[in-house]
Amino acid sequence: MSAYSKSLTRRRFLGEANCAALSSVPVMNMLLNLKLAGTVAAQTAQPEPTDRKTIVCLFLNGGMDSFNLLVPRDGRHGTYATSRGNLALPLTPQSQKPKDPVISLNQAANGDGQLYGIHPSCTGLAELFNGLGGDTSKRRLAFVSNVGTLIQPATKAQYLAESVPLPRALFSHADQIDQWQTSVPQGMSQASGWAGRAADVLHTNANSGLTSMSISMSGINLFQVGNSTEQFVVTPGGALTFTKAVDGQPASNPLNVKDTAQRSLIQQHYANLMQESFAKLTKNSLDLQEFFQSVFTGPHNPTITTVYPPNNYLATTLKSVARTIFLREWFGLRRQTIFVGYGGWDHHGELLDTQAGMLSTLDGALAAFQKTLEEFGVQDSVITFTASDFGRTLRSNGRGTDHAWGGNAIVMGGAVDGGRVVGTFPDLALDSNNDVGHGGRLLPTTSVDQYFAEMLRWFGVSAANMSYVLPNIANFYNPSSPSLPIGFLKPGTWT
Repeated sequence: MSAYSKSLTRRRFLGEANCAALSSVPVMNMLLNLKLAGTVAAQTAQPEPTDRKTIVCLFLNGGMDSFNLLVPRDGRHGTYATSRGNLALPLTPQSQKPKDPVISLNQAANGDGQLYGIHPSCTGLAELFNGLGGDTSKRRLAFVSNVGTLIQPATKAQYLAESVPLPRALFSHADQIDQWQTSVPQGMSQASGWAGRAADVLHTNANSGLTSMSISMSGINLFQVGNSTEQFVVTPGGALTFTKAVDGQPASNPLNVKDTAQRSLIQQHYANLMQESFAKLTKNSLDLQEFFQSVFTGPHNPTITTVYPPNNYLATTLKSVARTIFLREWFGLRRQTIFVGYGGWDHHGELLDTQAGMLSTLDGALAAFQKTLEEFGVQDSVITFTASDFGRTLRSNGRGTDHAWGGNAIVMGGAVDGGRVVGTFPDLALDSNNDVGHGGRLLPTTSVDQYFAEMLRWFGVSAANMSYVLPNIANFYNPSSPSLPIGFLKPGTWT
């Protein structure tokens, strides 16, 4: 992929269009076209939820090298070190680079029985895995191992022979980002994301509140595009309004003049259907932004005592996510999905140093965020999960790693049966049955459908509607099963 194409992909998912989301005609046209193109597929009526739950997606754009995030800390480490070469993290302090050892993870009794460590930059995540404040009853974090896009289960032999359907354009940033966000890796004639389709099912009139349940802190994304519901873009500072910075100012204030002119235009009636739809969509967006900001900065805005790391934009963003979750009652929402993008993980070079800094940023932000949810007492009603384009090759290219397939993901929250590595951790030997070639591209042992279905069962999507939200789920899991597809949730937290 060219540098220009990569740049476009990054801009698309890092939300550089945030500031123009209301006034940019191309962005509004994109939203409009997605809305007009949508048709509601078959859904089954289901009871409206009476509790409040939120799923937070942290998308790590670029493809994280997650086999230097979660590292075997037993006899498997020798195989890991041989495959990783100069990128391998040690188990004991070293004089050469890399010199810092992995941090020990102490699995719960119901873990997979193997020993693991986490990257030395991740002290906060280690605490969430081992137990907040040393309390093993507060294990909030689990790893889902070797998860990736699949259409149906596949073996290495089937992959090499191309005898089963495989995801389109494997190892391509743009395609794999879309596939993680749609959970339809064979491609779609009509683009929509699995969170958007979940909103189609759950975002009923009684549950809709006055704003969308699909809130993005990182610009427009495919993850939250539904067939009958819309995503709602805000910023860590709140809504994208013309008036929020000039409340109480006279009507002659330039921003108020602009707001008045914009509303004058969109309140007109147009003969052309496209113009009419555009005007209506724009007006609704402006009204929702004003409402969101009135709640976000209103009297119910919570005081947060958890200390967040300074100079950490991701931490600032997640602090705003925590506020948005706290305020869901005043938004009138019983369900929320929140999208946050954090990019820059395409480490073809300088992996060790660059990743160490980025993991430190990630670690501080996620640890503070989870502790804020504990402070608010909402930890049991929020699940946060990570996603990324793909994993990376086990073998070093000299200074970094290249595009691959399966990788490790983080899932955390009070409903998560933490302190465990779930799924099937792969054989890290080059050319093993898990390696489909090119220096350690690992065939996923867990599909994204299984990963998402478990959260969706907790979220309240019925078995009858699961195939609408995840069209390939029957290839991996029976949604009517009394058991979970992976098992990272605590018993009694799902239906």
